[in-house]
Amino acid sequence: MKIIASYNIKGGVGKTATAVNLAYLSAREGYRTLIWDLDPQGAATYYFRVKPKVKGGTKALVSGHQDLDDLVKGTDFERLDLLPADFSYRNMDLLLEDNKRPTKQLQKLLAPMAIAYDYVFLDCPPSISLVSENVFRACHALLVPMIPTTLSARTLAQLVDFLEGHDGLGKTNLMPFFSMVDRRKHLHLHLMESLPQSFPSFLKTSIPYATEVERMGITRMPLPAYAPSSNLVTKAYEALWQEIKAGIKGSAIWATAG
Repeated sequence: MKIIASYNIKGGVGKTATAVNLAYLSAREGYRTLIWDLDPQGAATYYFRVKPKVKGGTKALVSGHQDLDDLVKGTDFERLDLLPADFSYRNMDLLLEDNKRPTKQLQKLLAPMAIAYDYVFLDCPPSISLVSENVFRACHALLVPMIPTTLSARTLAQLVDFLEGHDGLGKTNLMPFFSMVDRRKHLHLHLMESLPQSFPSFLKTSIPYATEVERMGITRMPLPAYAPSSNLVTKAYEALWQEIKAGIKGSAIWATAG
């Protein structure tokens, strides 16, 4: 099982669209796929027409009184399941602090899911927190969608500093890529050329800004499910998925947390 997180310190950069569309493409290829909506706002859950509710809330989940597989919901798409959001996720940091191994609890919760799934996608809230540190330690790939702006470049630098400054996180498989790109803007073009020189792990694929992505909130389904493969943005997500798979091929699966 490979765990792929869609994360950024900033909000509004396309994290949820990334997680939802890549999870759909994974399932479409025949992989058993799960997407876990960790954001209490529940956007990914909304896209899949599922009620944002977890039985027992975060407390039951983090304490181990509720297994993840008991909370999984089916979606309208074959081989694609969802762990829905819950508004109580906003308190997850506080509950994680009460555990003996607070930075490895998500890893422990996810370990049994390896029996049922090939890929797990995490749609993460925009913050640096105990939840995000759990995500960093659990994932095989940390996807960082970012708009090519100065503030986005600053938050990427902050993330790299955080990873390098915490034991065991310096080798995180960081995969930043440009999202919501408007090639009519000089700043976008400039940063798309200059930033990868400072951050060599940048993926080559970028996602253009397009109204088709915004329509996901109306259709309530992944973009490739309603926009054909000839669509420019759909093609971009398909190319991104292939690049990500190549980037994590052969990566070691973490040991089950005790």
